[in-house]
Amino acid sequence: MSDLVEAKRSPVPAQSAWESTGFGAIYASHSQAIYYLALRLLSDPTQAEDAAHDVFLKAYRHYDRFRGDSAVRTWLYRITINHCRNLQQSWHARTMVSQPDATFWDQTPGAAESPLRILETKELGQRIQTTLDALPEEYRLLLLLVADEQLSYGEVAHLTGQTADAVRGKLHRARKAFATAFSKTA
Repeated sequence: MSDLVEAKRSPVPAQSAWESTGFGAIYASHSQAIYYLALRLLSDPTQAEDAAHDVFLKAYRHYDRFRGDSAVRTWLYRITINHCRNLQQSWHARTMVSQPDATFWDQTPGAAESPLRILETKELGQRIQTTLDALPEEYRLLLLLVADEQLSYGEVAHLTGQTADAVRGKLHRARKAFATAFSKTA
């Protein structure tokens, strides 16, 4: 694990980073985050799973293009964002209606969780996803990267091609838009 952290910090050539940490370690470290980001961007667990696999396939095939200017995680997020945008703009996404499976929001209850608490958690998850889906794509992306993925303003700026100050301002507006839209879902 310390090799992976070191590979993220130091701007070493991509081949050295991939060889020293191994693709399996990178996949293990980042696969859940990539899937979760794709899930929030696409709102469909099946598409998100396919997208996550595609992202790692692209990363593996093009690791020689990774210059080491950023962390591996940032590079993978950039691939994920671009891939999900391409999926959303494809003919299939524009013409096909997809409804997430109802089991998507189901959770395996813990021994101490009451049925009422499980229902409340499920409904909250649905309200959050509905609210995120109603936001403009840029706002949704900023909220996901900063809140869910806990990236810094600088990392988000690098991913989105903006300045950190622009990210900070747009994120403020995104949070206000989310709060307003979320209050309407109650």
